[in-house]
Parts: sequence; C-alpha cells; structure tokens
Amino acid sequence: MNDRDQAHETMVEEFWRQYLTEGPPIEKVRRQRFYRFLPSETRCKWCLAPFDGVPGTIVKNIFQTYPSRFNPHYCNVCDDFSNKYQGGAEIPITMLFADIRGSSALAEKIGPKEFSDLINRFFVKTTHVLTGAGAMIEKLVGDEVTALFSRGLAGENYFGQAIEAAKELLRETGHGNEKDAWVPVGIGIHSGEAFVGSVGKPNGIMEVAALGDVPNTAARLTSMAGPGEILVSEHTIKAAKVDTKGLEKRQLALKGHEKEITAFVLHV
Repeated sequence: MNDRDQAHETMVEEFWRQYLTEGPPIEKVRRQRFYRFLPSETRCKWCLAPFDGVPGTIVKNIFQTYPSRFNPHYCNVCDDFSNKYQGGAEIPITMLFADIRGSSALAEKIGPKEFSDLINRFFVKTTHVLTGAGAMIEKLVGDEVTALFSRGLAGENYFGQAIEAAKELLRETGHGNEKDAWVPVGIGIHSGEAFVGSVGKPNGIMEVAALGDVPNTAARLTSMAGPGEILVSEHTIKAAKVDTKGLEKRQLALKGHEKEITAFVLHV
C-alpha cells in the first residue's frame, strides 16, 4: 500500500469513528431532524429522507433527493457519501435484532398477501421506533429488523436507549396488553467492539454493515428469545446500569461460543 492509499484509508477510518462515536456531520443531523417527522413507509437509512407518498414527492422535487439507483435503501445524496467513505472502523456499539417468531407457520396460516401486509406493518412500526431512538437501521431482511446504536447516534447511554427502544417495539406490536399481540416478536441485544462501515462495490450495491462477534451474538440471542421477550446480554445490562433484581437470568450456550453467555429477560 502506497502513502496515498494509506492516507485515504486513515481518513476513512477516522470519519467512521467520528461519525459513530461523536455524531454525524452537522448537515446530515439537520436533514435527519427534518426528515424524521415526514411520514413514509420507506426512507433513506442514513438521512431518513422519505421516499413514499406526498412527503417523498416533495423532497424529490424540492431537494432533488430520491432513492439511489445503486441501492434503494439510500438516497442519491447518501449514496455518494458512502462511496466517498467506503471502509469503516472498529468502535463500541450496541446491536438490536427484532424478529417475528414462528413466521413460517404464520405465513402458511394467513396466506401470502396478508403476511406481506403484516411484514410491511412490522417494518413501518419498528423503523419508526428505532430511528426515533437514534438508531441506525442496519437491515430489513425477511422477517427481521437489525439496528445499531452508538454514542454518536443515540447519546452517551446508547446501551439504555437500545433497551428502551426494545420495550417500545414490544408495546407497538401489542405485547404487554391483555389482548394477544398482533405479531409475535422476540428481541436480542448485545454490546461490544465491532467493525462498522460501508461495504460492497463502489458505485454498485453497498450497505452500511456491522461485522464481528457483536452482531452475531445479538442474532443468536434473538433466535432464543420467545414471543414478547427481550434477551439482553449481561455486558449490556451492566453498561446500561439496569437493576437486575427480580429479573430472570439465563445461561445460554450460543453457537460459536466456547463459554455460556449470561443474559437477562425483559418484558413490558
């Protein structure tokens, strides 16, 4: 690697570290503060620009902001941004995975059209709650939503923000009420160091991704959470200063881990 390439790599790494631990550039913060209040079922994962309905039309016509032709999860403005800073950095984060439990059986029971409507409603509700809590939506895939919390995005107590967002997700999906939830959801949360950045092909399909043990562990906790349960790793519980008195504690053997992981069970 020559000096020029090394300097660029260092610049990209410092950008991601600053973005996620200190906060996004001020121009992106301003857009997020404005766009988050415009209703839309789909929006840019970075700046929250709306793509649907009247808000999407207004933003497209006035601000020339629309879905990227390379990746519809981002707007054309943020797509240029991710290309410029392709790469990432290892930083402390909290990952939250929210998954519909028993989705295969549910899809077979209610049929494809109704199931599609259910998934869409789930994605709209969850992304609204998570972006409102300061999270970055990492993926919407199948029947699952994954989100990333960091100090720069969600504040100093981003651990606690993730836990409170998880509780709100359960409330929004009907858990904790006397009636049955309209969709059965299980959630897993874990914290630690992970590589976060823009991955993929420049001027092609790209994603902002979190890679490493943290998202893997969060995913496995989610797979072991029952409907209406939030499984939170002991590390996250301690970092968020949650009082564990009276909470159910589980010792879990997770695939890929030599030792069992301690997790606490939260409900609403």
